[in-house]
Amino acid sequence: MSHPGPLPIDTVFRGSEALAAGLLTRAQLRGSAWRRLRHDVYADSRLPVVHELHARAVALVAPPAAVLGGLTAATLWSTRGPFAGPDDPVEVVLPPGVRWNAGAGVVVRTSDTTGAAVTDGTLRWTDRTRTAVDLVRRGAEDDAVVLLDQLVHRRVAFLDDVRAAVAALPRCRGSRQARTVAARADGLAESPQETRLRLLVDRAGLPAPVAQYEVRSDGRFVARVDFAYPEQRLAIEYDGAWHGGPGEFTRDRDRLNRLLAAGWRVLFVTASDMRRPERVVTMIADALAV
Repeated sequence: MSHPGPLPIDTVFRGSEALAAGLLTRAQLRGSAWRRLRHDVYADSRLPVVHELHARAVALVAPPAAVLGGLTAATLWSTRGPFAGPDDPVEVVLPPGVRWNAGAGVVVRTSDTTGAAVTDGTLRWTDRTRTAVDLVRRGAEDDAVVLLDQLVHRRVAFLDDVRAAVAALPRCRGSRQARTVAARADGLAESPQETRLRLLVDRAGLPAPVAQYEVRSDGRFVARVDFAYPEQRLAIEYDGAWHGGPGEFTRDRDRLNRLLAAGWRVLFVTASDMRRPERVVTMIADALAV
């Protein structure tokens, strides 16, 4: 079916407005050319169904004071992959006193976002620092550290700004956790499991490794490793860094050989190992004792 006239083909629109303007008939609106995202909100069916599309659908019918927040805002900020998928609820922040029956697929929170929101002309969402601060106040502490590391690594937020903001928070729900999380995050982990490995090492009382360490030999760059104990010439790698096709396999083995030739030992921690944290602690402790 053709996609007529001035109807937007790259965003969302209200079905009732398209009908009233004579741009579509009811039969056309029910056809395969358009996808219904929620009550009275449609989009071109050729558009990929991603979280941002659902966010735009929600924003179209939300109260004027609504601001997108949480993982939805993080997804809008991120240029290195979304923080929320198409099946995750859209997060909306409303000011105190504003009520809205949002319906399914939306999580509504109440908070004042004055001075902490940005807009692209059609959407409003929390700024970088406010997005991170809101997220680290909720959920389990370790999960929040993992998330903040990813927010910083993907340049959604900046750690110094987050630390300053949580230090200035008045006493409120999650404020104590936010300060703890900001102190424990370093923003260096390239994957969530790297953060979990770092937290495991810290909790076990082992010496803190150096994250994203550049190994050099005779002044020449050898490799950058996930974690390192430079004095012991021990590198620790989470196994995700070593997956890939045949070409990457060869490069990884060349990299490993360069590390070994430079006098370094390499300890690999796998996803299976992480399900047995005591094993990981023992592996690292034994390697440090050599």
